[in-house]
Amino acid sequence: MSALVDKGLKARRESKFVDFKRSFDPDSNGEWCELVKDIVAMANSGGGVILVGLDNAGLPSKANVEPLLALDHAKVLDKVRKYTGSDIADVEVQEAQKDGETIAVLEIAAVKVPIVFQEVGTYEIPGGKQKTAFSKGTIYFRHGAKSEPGTTDDIRSVIERQLEAIRGEWLDGVRKVVTAPQGSAVSVLSGEIRESAAADATPIRLVDDPDAPGYRLIDHDTTYPHRQKELIGVVNGMLPEGVNVTTYDILAVRRVHGIDRDPRYCHTPKFGSPQYSDNFARWVVDRHKENKEFFADARKQYQEGHYVNGRTHR
Repeated sequence: MSALVDKGLKARRESKFVDFKRSFDPDSNGEWCELVKDIVAMANSGGGVILVGLDNAGLPSKANVEPLLALDHAKVLDKVRKYTGSDIADVEVQEAQKDGETIAVLEIAAVKVPIVFQEVGTYEIPGGKQKTAFSKGTIYFRHGAKSEPGTTDDIRSVIERQLEAIRGEWLDGVRKVVTAPQGSAVSVLSGEIRESAAADATPIRLVDDPDAPGYRLIDHDTTYPHRQKELIGVVNGMLPEGVNVTTYDILAVRRVHGIDRDPRYCHTPKFGSPQYSDNFARWVVDRHKENKEFFADARKQYQEGHYVNGRTHR
């Protein structure tokens, strides 16, 4: 469980990063419009969590959240794309427990460039009237517990957030140079390393060091052919009969083992959801062969937040 989800489960009121919804009907266009508005506003504001099945005080509403949990997260991305023309790289729908009741949690990652609505989010309300959740050309942000049209200060915050991230990268690079052993040589490589047969091409070595420059084949769709939905089908086809993984199993494995940060197994396009390699599918199956409780262990560690490779631990 991420620190943000844990914060949301402990919250007693909504905030910039936490939103409660008493229930959600996947068949309701109006509820989709309101959900998409909140997702986009949170992504623009630095990320957050939406907890479905909680009332305004953060207590279980006892609503049935199974229809939402049964959705592939790609369906959520498709709804966002319908109204914005853009993809949010990381929106995860996951199950959680609050006071003994099952709720659904949508964990939303921050975006670097604010998302603008390209279509109007209008739906019908009782009485035959129309309500507009958002208009074309608007940019929504979280203002406290509300998702509202952005202001100049919101745009300034986005710019400052990105500048802070860039400064962090620079300082990290300077720190590595300053602390390098005496006699070390500093090499400057392009951020996009490509295969080349040119005589003047810079040679590189392939290593597992997560801090080393990344090397990828040019065609990411060939190297990482599977979105999570397709990956589950591939993994289930390789597992022994009677063993099947779910979306939650793969999510737990990804988070616990830091898969989304491992270029051997995952690539996240600039405007798309994460894609996974055949090597990741084989790795998952191999781990299960070595340990029949591999998926159960991953789920337990993810729920408790007790893992290291994925960095979150308590």
